[in-house]
Amino acid sequence: MKLISKLLATVFGLGLVPFAPGTAASAVAALGYLLVLHDLSRPLYAAMITFLFLAGVAASAVHAAELGQPDPGCIVVDEVCGQLIALAFLPAAWVPVGVSFALFRFFDIIKPWPIRKLEKIPGGWGIMADDVGAGIAAAALARLVLLIV
Repeated sequence: MKLISKLLATVFGLGLVPFAPGTAASAVAALGYLLVLHDLSRPLYAAMITFLFLAGVAASAVHAAELGQPDPGCIVVDEVCGQLIALAFLPAAWVPVGVSFALFRFFDIIKPWPIRKLEKIPGGWGIMADDVGAGIAAAALARLVLLIV
């Protein structure tokens, strides 16, 4: 179970890259969306996000406990989930995906209120919740920006 949790929490080792693992995971999620995931039906995309969130809660809780840290940087399943929320149902083109990526990274790094409060939730729920909040904020703002652009 620990190996499965580590694989999922680190997104098959992506979280172990030495520089900016969260940004790397977000970039991989954005590229995956651009190339494949944008073609999923809305219900299937929503189901995928829900499954990823719930599996991420469990896997990140186990892996964080194993490492003895509340939110280790190597856990990046939360960034993948949050980025996919930020991208949900946007056109599969470089500008919308780039705007979504930049806004998600901004909200995930800066963590304005109330996103910062979400990371205080204990265990895997908190690890995942702040990135979901960042994803929702990025999704809303990306749509506004793209209306203007």
